[in-house]
Amino acid sequence: MKDLAEYRKEIDEIDHKIVELYEKRMQISEEIAGVKIEQGMQVLDKKREMEKIRAAEELAHTDFTRHGVRALFDQIMTMSRMRQYQVLTKAGQTVDQEYTPVDSLFHDGMKVVYQGTEGAYAEMALHRFFGEHGNFYNVYSWRDAMREIASNRADYAVLPFENSTAGIVSENYDLLVEYDASIVGEVILPVEHCLLALPEAKFEDITKVYSHAQALMQCSRFLDKNRQMERVGVPNTAFAAKKIKEDGDVHQAAIASELTAELYGLQFLYHGIQNSKSNSTRFLIVSHKKIYLQDANKITICFELPDQGSVVSGSLYHELSHFIFNGLNMNHIESRPIPGRNWEYRFFIDMDGNLMDSGVINALKGLSEETKNLRILGNYS
Repeated sequence: MKDLAEYRKEIDEIDHKIVELYEKRMQISEEIAGVKIEQGMQVLDKKREMEKIRAAEELAHTDFTRHGVRALFDQIMTMSRMRQYQVLTKAGQTVDQEYTPVDSLFHDGMKVVYQGTEGAYAEMALHRFFGEHGNFYNVYSWRDAMREIASNRADYAVLPFENSTAGIVSENYDLLVEYDASIVGEVILPVEHCLLALPEAKFEDITKVYSHAQALMQCSRFLDKNRQMERVGVPNTAFAAKKIKEDGDVHQAAIASELTAELYGLQFLYHGIQNSKSNSTRFLIVSHKKIYLQDANKITICFELPDQGSVVSGSLYHELSHFIFNGLNMNHIESRPIPGRNWEYRFFIDMDGNLMDSGVINALKGLSEETKNLRILGNYS
C-alpha cells in the first residue's frame, strides 16, 4: 500500500494535467466565439450542452462519479460561455442599454414628487438628496407618483423601497417595472418613530393607533406590549399625524416622525418606539428618463428565468455565474411574483458597478442571452 505522500504526488500530477487541459479548452472556446461572431450565432446552445453533458456522464462508471461528472461539465460549459461572452463584447457585441451619462441631475425648474403629505419621511429623504434645488409637491399614492413622472409632470419621484426592519416595499418594485422607470439616486434615511397624540391626551386614553403598514410593522414590539391599541393602516405616517389633528379625538394616536409633531401641534407620548434603534429606510430617486451620473457606482437590474427543461435554463444558480466570473459584487437579490403568471418570478439584483465597466458589459451580454426580459433599472450612487 502506498503512503500518503505517494498518493498526494499522483493527485498533484493529475491536477497539473487537468489545469493544462482546462486552459486548452478555454483557448478553443475563444476560437469558437470567433466563428459564432462570423456566423451571427448565439453563445448559448442548449441542445449542444445537454448532449455534451450526457455523453460525459456515460463515460463514468458509478452513480457517484456520474453525478460528479455532470456537475463538473456543467461548470466547464458555464466557464466556456463566460469566456465567449467576453470575446463577443470585445468585438462590440454589447447590450443596447439606452442609458445616457449626465454631469448633473439638477436643473432649473426641476419638479420632484413624493407620496404622502407634509412631514412624510419621503419628504425628508427628498430634502436630503435635492436640498432646496427644485419644486417639490406631494401626491396620495406611490402609483400616483409614478404617473407623475410617466406623464412628465415631474422629473423625479422619491419612493421607499426597503426598510432595515420590515423588509422591502414590494409594491414599488412592481411599479418600477410597470412604469419602466429608472433609478437615478439613493438615500438611506434613519427613521425614528414617535407615538403622537393631541396635547390634552394621556397614554391610557389611547385605543387606536394610525400609521402606514410598514411603520406599524417596524413598531410591532411596542404595539404587542400595548394590545389595547387597535392598529389602523393609512397611506402615510404624515397622513396619520394630520388625521389625529383634524379628528380631535384624544383616544387616537399616530406613529410618525418628530417633524410631524411640530407641523400638526401634537405631543410626544413616546420617542423611538421602533423595534430597532438603527432603523433606516432606503429611498430611491426615480425618473422616466434613461440617465445616470458618470460616476454612478451601483446598478439595479431585473430579469426572468428562461423556460424549464434544459441544463442551463430554469436555474438562478447559472445566472448568478455572470456576476462571479466578471468579478462583480452583488449586494442584494429579491424575487417578486410576475402578475398574471402563477408561480413565475422576476428577480431584482443590486450590484456594484458602472454601465461603462467592462465586467458589467460582459455580464449584461451574457444575461441578455440566457434570461428573459432583462431590464436595466438604473445606475446610481
